[in-house]
Amino acid sequence: MSNLDRRPEELACGAGGAVPDSGVEVIAAREVPLGGPRAMTVRRTLPTRQRSMIGAWCFADHYGPDQVSSSGGMNVPPHPHTGLQTVSWLFEGEIEHRDSAGVVAPVLPGELNLMSAGAGISHSEVSTGSTVRLHGVQLWLALPDRARHAPNGFQHYAPPAVDVPDVRSGAPAATVRVFAGELAGSRAEVVTATELLGAELVLAPGARIALTVDPRFEHGVLLDTERMIVDGVRLAHGDLGYLAPGPAGLRLHNPTEAPARAVLLGGVPFDEDIVMWWNFVGRSHDEIAEYRAQWQARAERFGTVEGWRDDQYLPAPPLPTTRLTPRRRRE
Repeated sequence: MSNLDRRPEELACGAGGAVPDSGVEVIAAREVPLGGPRAMTVRRTLPTRQRSMIGAWCFADHYGPDQVSSSGGMNVPPHPHTGLQTVSWLFEGEIEHRDSAGVVAPVLPGELNLMSAGAGISHSEVSTGSTVRLHGVQLWLALPDRARHAPNGFQHYAPPAVDVPDVRSGAPAATVRVFAGELAGSRAEVVTATELLGAELVLAPGARIALTVDPRFEHGVLLDTERMIVDGVRLAHGDLGYLAPGPAGLRLHNPTEAPARAVLLGGVPFDEDIVMWWNFVGRSHDEIAEYRAQWQARAERFGTVEGWRDDQYLPAPPLPTTRLTPRRRRE
């Protein structure tokens, strides 16, 4: 997905500030329209001023459930990316992905589409005509310096559902689909450039579960439904609960009478300062300015996406009037 903010902020990403005594920092989402007269609105929790990354995860948009007849669905024309991987994960609906490497692939509920931009790629994302409701998350992963100039690529993976027991009865109380990394005995068959975790969790009404997690990782729980309690801290719809490295376990409780769904993100803290502006991840103002100039000139770096005219490509917004300067990581 593209960042369609017409005045995208300069975002130099790294670890956030101090975590409260509870151990869970609650990050509320901000609403961002994706453009157009019937703009589809997303809830963005990464990046924010409060916290810019969780491991290599540097962007998180959560959307729906939206009736396509009223929201207009998703219609994002060709746009560029550098230095990142896009992760598409749906709960409902269908999106067609097309990229300049020639990949045309549907994004379906419970199946991962991961596109690596490497040194540069362009792609489009459009909800299909059969989609009635659209609901899911769009995530980005920052590539480390050793991988960000590599060729672009694409991976598809349909993870199995794994049962997790209730801590009280031992009976199955939740299902986990691991789309990156490893959790609850399930390992995703996906190649990533850094150690990380991505999984969908669905807890039965009243369920209490405990997950073993890597203590080297920082984690984020993005709540899709109305309520969930994470290590004793209540999350509301759209909240992201952040946990710093250290604990080897994570306790989740669904206090409602309906199933609760969340996306769990994690990873080793990213040890490089990056500048993220619009759809580009780089390391300096000059890099970002060059990416923008090349996109505006339709440089070979980004290729072309079949089925779109040149006048339909998404133009880059103006650069800020001041130089983009990486902020140092805050530990």
